[in-house]
Amino acid sequence: MPLNKEDKKSIIKYRVEKAHKTMIEARDCATMGHWTLAANRLYYTLFYISNALLVDKGMFAKTHAGVIAKINEHFVKTGILSKDEGRTISILQNMRQSGDYDDCFEWSEEDVFPFFKRTEELLLKIESLLNIK
Repeated sequence: MPLNKEDKKSIIKYRVEKAHKTMIEARDCATMGHWTLAANRLYYTLFYISNALLVDKGMFAKTHAGVIAKINEHFVKTGILSKDEGRTISILQNMRQSGDYDDCFEWSEEDVFPFFKRTEELLLKIESLLNIK
């Protein structure tokens, strides 16, 4: 079902705000030493902003893998986002899955901390690609 311009704008705004709030949650988790949860929140930061970008461009995906596939196909392969930026989303998705579903597993500060700057930069870059603000 196609969205009208106002609905599209509302969804995009909501997802952008949610991405920024989730980035704050990631920082809060790190401050408390909850590195597995911080990795989860970093991934969701990029997931929400990626979803905003897809909606902005008239695309939709029903799954996490679908979002990543569309980002890779339409933004990484075309050079709008770098391969490194595409890998960041994929790596964080894998970290989130491991942290959420693997038994007796926890991410450490050394594993997660390097992704804070990358996530923040990618959040802002993807946000700058949005036409509807």
